[in-house]
Amino acid sequence: MPVGDLTYLERPAAAEPEGLLVLFHGRGADEYDLHPLLDFLDPERRLLGITPRGPLRLPPGGAHWYAVHEIGYPDPETFSHTLGRVSAWLDALAEETGIPSQRTALGGFSQGAVMTYALGLGAGRPRPAALVALSGFVPTVPGFELDLTPPIPPVAIGHGDLDSVISVDWGRQARDLLRAAGAEPAYRESQHLGHSIDPAFLRELRPWLRMVLESS
Repeated sequence: MPVGDLTYLERPAAAEPEGLLVLFHGRGADEYDLHPLLDFLDPERRLLGITPRGPLRLPPGGAHWYAVHEIGYPDPETFSHTLGRVSAWLDALAEETGIPSQRTALGGFSQGAVMTYALGLGAGRPRPAALVALSGFVPTVPGFELDLTPPIPPVAIGHGDLDSVISVDWGRQARDLLRAAGAEPAYRESQHLGHSIDPAFLRELRPWLRMVLESS
């Protein structure tokens, strides 16, 4: 099922898909990195799972979604280019699969979490069923605007309190931003964890993800 111009892996559903789960990898990884999480989060394979590869090849290697100069503030040129490209890809994916944004959950780690926020909460973008942001931040980029008008889709945020790459303060800021907009994000601050994914939080996300998709 080739869609658009992004490279990606597909994990089929066990039967007719009840929804779509798209996971975006972190800086320097690729489409294989988060692919195992599709089965972890959706063990019954109710959903069609997709893991795309970032379109940029930048130092020190691997795939990227944007260039990094300062945490919290993605490089405007590469970010805007990627956002437009991935937005078009997501729209084409919805059309090809017949699964609308209202039945689609977006998630990601690190840079992938940043893209999740941008694609799920960006002005003019269709609202997804849910967002999962792991060790990331809500981006601030000239020309990019958030749309935090209610109703905001369910958001789950996970962050390690010892993260030295993207400080846990960024996770807290995202949580507080959403709360100020009237949302109640599921927030997990994992103790003694650096810049990585907490398996315990992923286990909590299994029933959460199923619940939000069933109610969407």
